[in-house]
Amino acid sequence: MPEAVAKPSILPPRYQLPELVLPPVLPTDAASLTALLHAVIASHNDVKTQALNHMQHMLEQFILARYRMFGASSEQSANQGRLFDEAETLAADSTEIQDVAPLPTELEPGKGKPASKPARGKRAPLPSELQRVDVVHDVPAAERTCPCGTPMVEIGQDVSEQLDIVPMQVRVLRHIRKRYGCPGSEHAPVTAPLPPQPLPKSNASADFLAMLLIVKFIDGLPLYRFEYVLDRHGVTVPRQTLARWVIGAGRLLQPLHNLMRDALLESPFIHVDETVVQVLKALGKQPTSNSYMWVQTGGPPGQPVVLFDYDPGRGAQVPMRLLHDYRGFLMTDGYDGYNQLARTDGIEHMACWAHVRRRFVEAVKVQPKGRRGLADEAVAMIGKLYSIERDCKDASDAERLLARQTHSVPALAALKAWLDKSLPGVTPKSALGKALSYMRDYWSRLTRYTERGDLPIDNNRCENAIRPFVVGRKAWLFSDTVAGANASAVIYSLLETAKANGLEPYTWLRRVLRDLPAAKTVDDVAALLPWNMKDLHTPDLTSGVTS
Repeated sequence: MPEAVAKPSILPPRYQLPELVLPPVLPTDAASLTALLHAVIASHNDVKTQALNHMQHMLEQFILARYRMFGASSEQSANQGRLFDEAETLAADSTEIQDVAPLPTELEPGKGKPASKPARGKRAPLPSELQRVDVVHDVPAAERTCPCGTPMVEIGQDVSEQLDIVPMQVRVLRHIRKRYGCPGSEHAPVTAPLPPQPLPKSNASADFLAMLLIVKFIDGLPLYRFEYVLDRHGVTVPRQTLARWVIGAGRLLQPLHNLMRDALLESPFIHVDETVVQVLKALGKQPTSNSYMWVQTGGPPGQPVVLFDYDPGRGAQVPMRLLHDYRGFLMTDGYDGYNQLARTDGIEHMACWAHVRRRFVEAVKVQPKGRRGLADEAVAMIGKLYSIERDCKDASDAERLLARQTHSVPALAALKAWLDKSLPGVTPKSALGKALSYMRDYWSRLTRYTERGDLPIDNNRCENAIRPFVVGRKAWLFSDTVAGANASAVIYSLLETAKANGLEPYTWLRRVLRDLPAAKTVDDVAALLPWNMKDLHTPDLTSGVTS
């Protein structure tokens, strides 16, 4: 009969049952034998418990991995996975009424305001600033004679409006510089100077550069696709040339990035987060290794700032370099790389409640279906903290502080008591155990937001600022060089800051690229910062170009 072969264990060696080792001479009295038996059983039970905990941990990780890959996420768009059936899906849920887009109401003469208020619940109309092109349909002259024989006179008109769009126009600007000379040729001629250009050694206009940066950094269009778009319009611009223009524009815009950092350091609180970026040609790094884009948001009241900075590493020296001059409140996640900066005198470290809640949501996902557990209780109690924040969203800082002291502080005390009671009875390596330990470890930082009325409860502002970069990264995948990564950081900073200040990014960037080359002083550059151009209006893009 063949000898049985033992199946290999799926558990690490430390979780496998030890071989039974007995002393050379067994005791003969009942008490000693009983003690030996209990010791053997206890050692085996300890290993079995550890093995069961390990298996539970692996099962939870498997379930969470399936959720991340196949499950719906509230942080993603509802139509994220409907790229190919978007038209059919959306049209099936609509009615014929939606064949007509809402147009702006007629403006009262001389007032610039709608003649009537739109009905409640209706969609906001298209902006009245949109250019109107009149297409006049007249009655033929032969039909303008009344049956009584009298020529008809115009008594009014019926106006209906349609949305129209003009495709992208690629044109060539011919800079014609007039030259004047002495009739007798006794003196040197005089030639009209060429206005300062954003990239003097290139033949890209300011408006072309603005469009190039918008389609890449706002619309997430890789350069090779924009190359194809231009080719369809009969213009050949190699992607290498486009890349050089992007990097050159980043250098041109650097002074604005510097001034935005100065404004950021005046913030009462700053959000910080980081995300990965791949740079193929970074010195001393493999092409497949990760570099990082560090994002900081803040700014004085009325001057929101979003700042991106590239760095090849994720160590504690990076936030120290970026924010070594800052003093105030610092909101981060639980990454230990921020601890050195947080130990700086004058910096008060806060932790993010959204990260805590996210861990308990993951613990809910790995629970047996239909069963309510401690993770659900935690999510509900954290939800109460957010409910208080929603109720005082539009309140003043003083009113919000009062609400936090009156309602949030007691809710936090109840949550802390529940945490202390629940933690000892939960397996540390389980999803719930990790969530409880995370909340315990960062508790003092999590409660700091109740000290003032202007402090944030979470780091969502920074995570929302990162999202456009992450979406764009899915299209262009990587940066080729460090120079390209730095240019991306500058351009993302400017465009996201413009959006945060309520500006249409193309309109603002077009103005900046036209005016920045002529700026001679710091004040000239500062005048182009987004919060100094809040009254900027969308220009008529069909108008001609004049000097």
